[in-house]
Amino acid sequence: MRCLRTLAVLVLAAGAAGLATAPAHATGSPVGGPALASRGVVVDYAAGVSRLPKVQAASWVVADATTGEVLAAKAPHVRHRPASTLKTLTAVTLLPRLDKSATYVATDADARVEGSKAGLVPNAPYTVDQLFYGMFLPSGNDAATALAKAAGGVRSTVALMNAEAKTLQALDTTVVNPTGLDADGQYSSAYDLALIFRAGLARPDFRLYIGTLEHPMPGKMPKKGHPRKTYELWNQDRLLQQGYPGLIGGKTGYTTLAGRTFVAAAQRGGHTIIVTLMGIKEPSAAAARSLLAWGFHNASKAHPVGILVPPASTTAHAAPSAAAAASPGAAKATPSVATTHAKTSGTSGHGWLMWAGAALVLVGIALLVRPLVGRRRRGTERDRLLRAARRWSP
Repeated sequence: MRCLRTLAVLVLAAGAAGLATAPAHATGSPVGGPALASRGVVVDYAAGVSRLPKVQAASWVVADATTGEVLAAKAPHVRHRPASTLKTLTAVTLLPRLDKSATYVATDADARVEGSKAGLVPNAPYTVDQLFYGMFLPSGNDAATALAKAAGGVRSTVALMNAEAKTLQALDTTVVNPTGLDADGQYSSAYDLALIFRAGLARPDFRLYIGTLEHPMPGKMPKKGHPRKTYELWNQDRLLQQGYPGLIGGKTGYTTLAGRTFVAAAQRGGHTIIVTLMGIKEPSAAAARSLLAWGFHNASKAHPVGILVPPASTTAHAAPSAAAAASPGAAKATPSVATTHAKTSGTSGHGWLMWAGAALVLVGIALLVRPLVGRRRRGTERDRLLRAARRWSP
């Protein structure tokens, strides 16, 4: 049986290695491992793993940010409108490029932007740091637009964001604007949001912004000789407001077409758990709380169903690709993945058939040689790839 499990893991890893950098629709298998192609719930109920909570959301992911292991998911690669969770990509793209002490003067167009606002005043100066607080806490579309203009313009920022998504291997994501407001062609996925948020967690400034409950913001320009008054920005994250134990922070989202979206991360007992949800049909904080609780309770027991791949720029140092660790639980003698409501996305080409055929051949060989197989060898190629995948962590 151990031989069977090992061979199954090797097939899974090999498939992910060959397909991780290509779009799911082009290869038939998504980034992070073939099991993540499911349009239903995918989880491996190993011994001692508790049942998943019933969460009312179109798609979601629970992952360990430290190891990159995807512990469970629902329709992780199905594309949805991201709403303001897309601002996490705006931040990941612009934080390394902008001087936080630099000054930006708000325009009439910034102040007139649709949706939630931080309250920018036309012709008033703001530091880039203040604009990031304005984008994160009240999810200000005016602040996000201002940051894009400070970085060279909305159009060039959108191009940078699309390039950043590609680098992160968030291949389900297409950006049209930096705010997350509904726009034709603007989509992401629960898996991609997890990749983006994990990249953000690697930055101390990102953690600072998402974990801040309130922050002062400059108001209208005063009369000459008078100080400029401030007002308080408040974070919309209910988990942060409620003092969820171990919470690092999160980002809310809502539009008419997207519905509720949410990403969050918390740290306990040596584990940093990320949850991402799209198309939420219940209070966002309640849904996230349920998945976080499950993740912490099962992080040390659950066999992963996939992997959050490292950025493409780091995979060159872990040939052929760190995504080959699509079943990092191999070190835990990973059994087969149990998928419920398994409507899988369509496949194309012969790649999937090739891997399926290889799997059948290997299983047959395993049945013949199982009595002769002793203790699993250490230091296999699979383990090397797993170590490479885990080397990149926030």
